[in-house]
Amino acid sequence: MIKAKDTEAALKRLHNEVVNIELFKCLREIHGKDYQLFVARKLVPIVGNILEANLGIDTELANEIMDEVDIIVNSAGNTNFHERFDVAMDNNTLGPLRIVSFAQQFRKLQLFLHVSTAYVNGKREGLVLEKPFRLGDSIAKELCPSDSSRYRNELLDIVAEIKLAFDSRRQSRHSDDSASFSQEIRDLGLKRAKLHGWQDTYVFTKAMGEMVINSMRGNIPVVVIRPSVIESTWRDPFPGWIQGNRMVDPVIIYYGKGLMRSFLGDPECVFDVIPADMVVNATLASMAKHGSAPGAAAAGMHVYHVSSAMSNPLVYDDMFKFFFQHFTRSPFVDAAGQPSVVQPMRFCKRMEQYVSEVETTNALARGSRTQTLSRRAHDLRAKIVERIIHLGRIYEPYTFYGARFDNANTMALLAGMSLEERVRFPFDPRSVDWMDYFTNVHIPGLKKHVMKGRGSLRTAKHFCLVERPCDL
Repeated sequence: MIKAKDTEAALKRLHNEVVNIELFKCLREIHGKDYQLFVARKLVPIVGNILEANLGIDTELANEIMDEVDIIVNSAGNTNFHERFDVAMDNNTLGPLRIVSFAQQFRKLQLFLHVSTAYVNGKREGLVLEKPFRLGDSIAKELCPSDSSRYRNELLDIVAEIKLAFDSRRQSRHSDDSASFSQEIRDLGLKRAKLHGWQDTYVFTKAMGEMVINSMRGNIPVVVIRPSVIESTWRDPFPGWIQGNRMVDPVIIYYGKGLMRSFLGDPECVFDVIPADMVVNATLASMAKHGSAPGAAAAGMHVYHVSSAMSNPLVYDDMFKFFFQHFTRSPFVDAAGQPSVVQPMRFCKRMEQYVSEVETTNALARGSRTQTLSRRAHDLRAKIVERIIHLGRIYEPYTFYGARFDNANTMALLAGMSLEERVRFPFDPRSVDWMDYFTNVHIPGLKKHVMKGRGSLRTAKHFCLVERPCDL
C-alpha cells in the first residue's frame, strides 16, 4: 500500500522509491531485461492511507484484498522524535487501530506483523523482556516505588490522550499553520510522554499503537518486531546500503568533517545498533514461523527485540574510537580540497557542558579564520552549531540509556532455523565485528549512498582496512 493521489502516482512512487533504487541492483542483474516484468508479477501498488477509515481503499478493491491476502506487514509510521502530538498520534497510534480494524474483515488472515521499535520500553532500566504492552500500561507507574501514591491508581488512558492531542489543536490560541502552534503541540506531546514514563513523543505514540493492536487483535495472530537503532546493511544484498541519514549518521558526518568534537553521552553506555538486513531476515523468519503455524500455535502476540546489546554490546567510547581511526586514515575533504582534521571525541555528562564546549570549539574555529570567512560562511557555521546542539538534546535520552533489550525470543527464533536457513538469512548480532562494520561497511556506505561521494578524496578508496586499537 502506497500513499498517493491515484494508481499512476502510486506506480511512479513504487518505481522511483523501490524498484529502480540501487538496493535492487542484484535482482536487476539476475533478471536482466525481464526485471520490470518480474517486478510487475510480484508487486501490485495499492493506493491507500493509514490516516483514513478502511485505509482509504475503494470498496471493490478492499473486498478483493480481504478475500486474497493472508499476511499483513505494517511498517508505516512517523519517526520524528519530537513530532506534533496530534500528527504522531494519528500515525503511530490511530494508524495501527485503523489497520487492525481493516484486518478484522479479512477472510483468511494468518498473520498481522507490526514493525515497532525497541525503545517503546521508554525509561525502563536493566534487562527489558520481550513482552507485549497491555491497554493502560504506564511505565511511570511501573517505575514508581510501591509505597508512593503518585501513580498507584493511574493507568494510561489512550482515549483521553487522543482527545487531548486533537482538542489542543482546536483550543490553541495560535493559528494551525504558525510555528508557535506547532511548537505548542510538540511541547504537549513531550510533556505527556515524560509524564507516563517515555522519553519522547515518538516512542510514546508507538507504545500506544502496540497497546491498541493487542487490545483489538482478537484471534488474529500478531508478531511485533522491535528493532533497536537500524543502520546500513551488513551483507545483503550488498554491504553498506543505507537510505537517508539514520540516527547516528549526522553525528558521523559532523565528526568526520571536524565540526563536532564533543558528544553528550556516557562513554560506557551501550549503543544498541542492528544492521538493516538482520532486521529484514528476523522479520522473514518470524513470518515463516507464525504465519504458517496451526491456529492454536500461532495465536497470541509474539514480541521480538531485534537488537545487539545483550549478545554483542558496543559502547559509545569504542564506537568513536572506530570513527577516529577511520577519518584519520580516510578523511573528508573541504571545499578547498584540504583534509578535515578529527580529534578523539570528548564526552560531556551534562547539557550545559556540552553546549559550552560546542560553542567554544566553533567560536575558536571562526576566530582563527575571521579574515577569510564571508558573512555567509559565518551564518552557515552558526547553523551547524545550532544543529549539533539540537542533536545533543534529542539524543540525550538514548546516549544515557539505562536499559538492555532482552533478545531471548529472537535468539530462539534463530536457533529453530536449519543451518542452511541461518546461513541464508543471518540475524545473529554476535556475527558482527563492530570495528569492521563501521570502518569498512557503514561509513563507506554512508559516503557513497547518502553523501554521493561528496567530501571524499578522489584518490581514496571507498573501503579502508583499519587495524584494531590495542586497548580494545
